[in-house]
Amino acid sequence: MAYVINDACIMCGACEPECPTAAISEGDTQYEIDAEKCTECGACADVCPVGAPEPAE
Repeated sequence: MAYVINDACIMCGACEPECPTAAISEGDTQYEIDAEKCTECGACADVCPVGAPEPAE
């Protein structure tokens, strides 16, 4: 199951360069993860200061 970014996202940009598959992009109000590209590695969650990336339900 791919990761998603929840509403806690503060648009700091820390997650985007950490994604090895370039699945993360800047959205209008928060960063977004392309579920087709996400490999569930958790690199984005490891660097996020507010815990916004989380496994999708």
